[in-house]
Amino acid sequence: MAYKILIVDDEKMLTELLSSHLRKCGYEAFVAENAQQTISMLNVYPDLILLDINMPEIDGLELCKMIRQNVVCPILFLTARITEQDKINGLQAGGDDYITKPFSLKELTARVAAHLRRDERSKCTPKIVSSQGLIVNLAERTCFYGEKPLNLSNREFDIVEFLMRNANQIFDRERIYEAVWGLNAEGDSGVIKEHIRKIRNKLKEATGREYIETVWGMGYRWKK
Repeated sequence: MAYKILIVDDEKMLTELLSSHLRKCGYEAFVAENAQQTISMLNVYPDLILLDINMPEIDGLELCKMIRQNVVCPILFLTARITEQDKINGLQAGGDDYITKPFSLKELTARVAAHLRRDERSKCTPKIVSSQGLIVNLAERTCFYGEKPLNLSNREFDIVEFLMRNANQIFDRERIYEAVWGLNAEGDSGVIKEHIRKIRNKLKEATGREYIETVWGMGYRWKK
């Protein structure tokens, strides 16, 4: 069964180009031009969403927050904004990655395929791991403390999984970025700091515990 890609952008020429290209690559492509259409299209259960930040009426960041209330699939921002704060804003809104305009179809195809592979591997992982009362189901990609669920984004979950699997080992931001985004990713490892901050806040609120330790000058480690 082909993966379903939802393209959210109000530029008709771009959506026609992307949808045609993705279909040639073997994907099912769906298009939404505004927030209302996007929410309606979520009933096709997309496997990945390409979301433009500069949307009419409701911008892509706010729309991403709305989408995250309904789906957990990877969300890749299409954006001309490239500052570090823009990247942080996108991650805080629930995005997983960004593709900077203008981009090549080759790059976009590679990013899409990489995220889908990672998502598929995660779904097939049968193990459950635990740490200090925190239970993480790697197959279902869920995280609980007792009966209390933690709402982690895809990237946050990937970081938690990586650190838990390698508890007590110290990793700098570049190593975590490579492990989660992939060796060939062209983004900025500085986004790891913001992800770690959000993960810590969610864990602290749910458990009252500190799981991730900062080792100054070296990186981060998961405390057993």
